[in-house]
Amino acid sequence: MINIYTDGACKGNPGPGGWGALIIEGDTKNEICGGEADTTNNRMEILAVIMALKTINARSGITIFTDSTYVQKGISEWIGKWKTNGWRTSNNKDVKNKDLWVQLDSLTSQVTISWMWVKGHSGHPENDRADYLANKGVDMEGSSL
Repeated sequence: MINIYTDGACKGNPGPGGWGALIIEGDTKNEICGGEADTTNNRMEILAVIMALKTINARSGITIFTDSTYVQKGISEWIGKWKTNGWRTSNNKDVKNKDLWVQLDSLTSQVTISWMWVKGHSGHPENDRADYLANKGVDMEGSSL
């Protein structure tokens, strides 16, 4: 079993942003983070999941915890319709962050994942750590750890 806690942060929206993930496999914890100079919070939320999935080798037994309903609903509810509609929303607008959604779709098609939403800033220790890492990533702008 692998539990992944992800978060994104942005100072201004758009503005400098960061992403972070806490990856827990058994007794092993791995922390990763990075940032971009000019981005949005939603991009950082998606990128946190992408980077975490690129870090692990597992194909099943993965649970991803996110405080972003945009990520959780996007990947588990909306993405099928977006793809069917040629990456257009129900309002016939281009899907925002399509480049990242395409990457995430590709990564998730290769693994079995349970998606869990957690309330942000609610004292959940692992989610709070992912938030810390995302904010640390804001200062890294363009690098990753």
